[in-house]
Amino acid sequence: MISSSCRRKEGRMRDSAELLTAAADGDRSAWDELESRFGPRMWAVARACGLSPADAADAVQGTWLRLLQHLRNIRDPGAVGGWLVTTVRREAFLLLRKDLPVVSSSEAVTEVDPAAVVLEADDRQLLWKTVSTLNEPCRSLLQLVALDLGNRQVASRLGMPAGSVGPTKARCLEKLRTLISLQETAQ
Repeated sequence: MISSSCRRKEGRMRDSAELLTAAADGDRSAWDELESRFGPRMWAVARACGLSPADAADAVQGTWLRLLQHLRNIRDPGAVGGWLVTTVRREAFLLLRKDLPVVSSSEAVTEVDPAAVVLEADDRQLLWKTVSTLNEPCRSLLQLVALDLGNRQVASRLGMPAGSVGPTKARCLEKLRTLISLQETAQ
């Protein structure tokens, strides 16, 4: 089933390269489809980096701005999804660095444990890799939950009754916990 937000050209879905070219030529529907296709993944990446919803919005908006600035210079237009994910991750890290406290030389310097930072990043990466192995609707539902969307909005995006979001989320989280426990046991 093709969602109503997907645009078709000549009876078929446009690929990423076509969408990018059309967007560069001012086609608003191409921009809308790019946002519909890649926006949820960008939000999930920004939130997975540890950003608040407001900062995640800034990272995603900054990424769309970067795309607009580099619209005609993307080396592989067919891989624009990867470009957007990489760029939103960079935007997120820039925002995270900006929020680090500035310590004057007269204050005691608190050391950041580089190993802890790496382990935390690895844990986040493992979490999202595990989420990507789940079947639908769990995969999409958990990605949308990470965006801090309300149950009504999640239900609308997934085409399910709002009352079933909570129970489905509970089942999906239990599946995720089981998968992560199995991975931890295997290590």
